Amino acid sequence: MARTTSVPRRRRPGLRGWAGAGGGAHRFIDAPPEWRGTSVQVCGLWPFGAGSGTPTKGVPLGRDLHSGATVCCDPISWFQRAKLISNPSVFLLGMPALGKSTLVRRMALGLAGYGVLPMIFGDLKPDYVDLIRALDGQVITLGRGRGYLNILDPGQATAAADRLTGEARRALLADARGRRLTMVASLLTILRREPPSDREESILAAALNCLDDRHDGVPVLGDLLQVIKEPPEDVRIAALDRGDMTRYRDITERLESSLAGLLGQGRLGDTFAHPTSEPMRLDRPVVFDISSIDDSEVQLQAAALMSCWSYGFGAVAASQALTDAGLEPERHYFLVLDELWRVLRASPGLVERVDTLTRLNRQRGVGMAMITHSMRDLLALPLEEDRQKAAGFVERSGMVICAGLPRDEMPRLQQVVDLSTVEQRRLTEWSTPPGWDTSDAAVEPPGRGNFLIKVGGRPGITMHVDLTAAEAGVNDTNKRWH
Repeated sequence: MARTTSVPRRRRPGLRGWAGAGGGAHRFIDAPPEWRGTSVQVCGLWPFGAGSGTPTKGVPLGRDLHSGATVCCDPISWFQRAKLISNPSVFLLGMPALGKSTLVRRMALGLAGYGVLPMIFGDLKPDYVDLIRALDGQVITLGRGRGYLNILDPGQATAAADRLTGEARRALLADARGRRLTMVASLLTILRREPPSDREESILAAALNCLDDRHDGVPVLGDLLQVIKEPPEDVRIAALDRGDMTRYRDITERLESSLAGLLGQGRLGDTFAHPTSEPMRLDRPVVFDISSIDDSEVQLQAAALMSCWSYGFGAVAASQALTDAGLEPERHYFLVLDELWRVLRASPGLVERVDTLTRLNRQRGVGMAMITHSMRDLLALPLEEDRQKAAGFVERSGMVICAGLPRDEMPRLQQVVDLSTVEQRRLTEWSTPPGWDTSDAAVEPPGRGNFLIKVGGRPGITMHVDLTAAEAGVNDTNKRWH
């Protein structure tokens, strides 16, 4: 019988190293470093290359918190080139001081490189003035004694209409007249804290039409008040005075008083009572600097924001009408509506006005960013119809980007954005305040610069924004403290 000899088995380390006492097995293995490049740059690294899970079209915003891959995102690129969203707009939510304005500045800067013109319709802090100046843009200053914006000024619409004919001309003029009436009604709503009546709006519409027919040049609010005080027949018919001038005076007394309050005799000062001090340009980036208005002047801030939005949207509509007629080159705009909550809280019924102003057609080549602190700002409005319309701002947005938010915000946010339990926990963790470090070193909140990008029911993309050295100068919002 043959004898067999056994060959001793060679010891091999496990996946984590040598097991046993003194073996030095690792309990945790670091993830290998990852780099990202195009197929042209890294084609020779096969089979070690792998496809990325984050979009590669758009402005490079930051790095994925899990993989470290670059996250490219902006509403215009994701709508136009990547086809990831059906509406070129973004709604941004987050607690103060976590980087919302920094993220929007990064978007605006990157889109400017793509040829898109950033338009900041109302900068309260200011957060965007330095960026627009660095882009060789136009800075329009408004405030008490600093600059004026005539809400009856059609802006670029009149000059554009003179170059158009037929239906295009009629549509542009009708749009300008509608925005003008909306703005007068909006300022009255802010001043009174309630909207004007249907009869008062009819009187205003008739008076504005009379100004169009009989006034030379661009009218101001004082001219509108004068028409109502000395009414032509069309205005009296709209007032339903039954041929009785005494009855007409009784009907229009409150309206006259409110208009007088917009002429420097009330809380809103004379900012909207004089001719526009600086017309807006459409061939370069623009910011309306209203930072001189103090935070205590809530109504004036809301009125300034609404006026800037109306004037800016009207100018963009005029530009696109000329483009459609082949009279001007194609221009795309990135419109930023910051501090949305200030307008919505100023007076009941303003949500309807904002909704009317912001319904720009997606075919017009316009992307938009709306920014506020939380869903509480939208859902805490006194009227139910206002709350529903405000929530619609978020629902209609192509994407929603969230910074850190408190725990009690999650149920409200869940009503309009589908968030997983993990995503909700992440947003809550990002809202944690900084530690109690009293050293000279600056202590930032742990969630500053972290964002969650949500599109529909897709899993969110978490990322972190780091500023480059070139951006540091235009992102310093604490200059007065240095």
